[in-house]
Amino acid sequence: MNWWFGTALWMRVLGALALGVVFALVLAQVMGQEAAAALIESFVRPVGELFFNLIRMLIIPLILTTLVAGVVSLGDPKKLGSIGGKAVALYLATTFFAVWIGIGFGLAFQPGAGVNLGGAEPIPVDTDAPGIIERLIAIVPTNPVAAMADTDVLAVIFFAILLGIGIIMAGRAGKPVGDLFSSAADVVLKITHIVMEVAPFGVFALVAYTVSTQGVEALASVAVLIVTVYLALLAHAVIVYGGFIRFVLNLPVLSFARGIIDAQAVAYSTASSAGTLPVTIANVTDNLGVKRSVAGSVLPLGATINMDGTGIYLGILALFTAQAFGYDLTFTQYALIAVTAALASIGAAGIPSAGLFLLAIVLGTFDVPPEQIAIIVGFILPVDRIMDMARTALNVTGDSMVATAVAKWEGELDEDRFRAPADKPYDAPEPAPEVADADRD
Repeated sequence: MNWWFGTALWMRVLGALALGVVFALVLAQVMGQEAAAALIESFVRPVGELFFNLIRMLIIPLILTTLVAGVVSLGDPKKLGSIGGKAVALYLATTFFAVWIGIGFGLAFQPGAGVNLGGAEPIPVDTDAPGIIERLIAIVPTNPVAAMADTDVLAVIFFAILLGIGIIMAGRAGKPVGDLFSSAADVVLKITHIVMEVAPFGVFALVAYTVSTQGVEALASVAVLIVTVYLALLAHAVIVYGGFIRFVLNLPVLSFARGIIDAQAVAYSTASSAGTLPVTIANVTDNLGVKRSVAGSVLPLGATINMDGTGIYLGILALFTAQAFGYDLTFTQYALIAVTAALASIGAAGIPSAGLFLLAIVLGTFDVPPEQIAIIVGFILPVDRIMDMARTALNVTGDSMVATAVAKWEGELDEDRFRAPADKPYDAPEPAPEVADADRD
């Protein structure tokens, strides 16, 4: 077993991902598509579900403990406002670029031109969405325990921030509570490391199940759309995220990519940015050197409001729909699509295929009737998972980029750890005795 644990986790995860694809394809050739899918459904998928449940189990404990500990370690609520303001501004800026990249690729590749929608089974979708006022009110939980039980991330973030501020204001009386949360955050992160060792098996199972249920024939019918989405996502990652890391933060892009590859692989296999959150926090703090005070606040927020992949996807699907049904759009309508897609993506849930059901809001900008929306959703839904996996990986990458940027601007980034070579573990220097108790990061 030394070779297994001696191999970097990201290599094991990526190897498992590739093996999952090969396993599903070979099994389908040997047994037939239906028999292979049934076998994987019965005996392989449960392993993936177990892994997904393990990381979902850690979401709320990790958000609560790391965010409270992070707020307490800042020592000043004003600094938390500075971190939050910079994070939200960056999330909104990247989403703006994402939507226009999606529209640009939709225009360039014309994924909807000549598509036959006759075989699609219409799926009605809800065209109503909660307004901004309702969303803001829902952030304040009437019952924090119920919010945790429902995995209401924004409500838990709000409560955790208030709790951390209360601990700071309590002074000496609040110190034991602050120490408790700091120790609890360390414990939950250790549990996260244990769960991450199961990641290769979970990724193998989830990817094998996805490939077995989609089938090559289903993918072929929307091949141009899938390629367009993947290329747009890649372009956004390289140009926007990579460019920001290299030219604005003056940090090595390869070190950044290497540091979050575990989170990207888990995000790709689970298609859930919220579910990947424990792995993202572990990667960003351990590999990129982002202090807990930043990671614990920026990353949970990003898992909720940073949906660049969804913004790109909605922009492309709007163009796909217009091309498939022959709508002739004006520049004003393109602008409306961009604004609406950006706002809709910010409210998208961090769960599989959530973005697809926001499509009705975006298509309303050029008056697509419900019947046509239902046909588009019915046509895309069978293969949406393949594109959703890539969208989620991009979202996690964006979360990590913003956390890195905010940490550097706030002086909370360990650049030595960020730049540490891949084949040489980073040894953090021992803290000076006089500040060891204060600096718990």
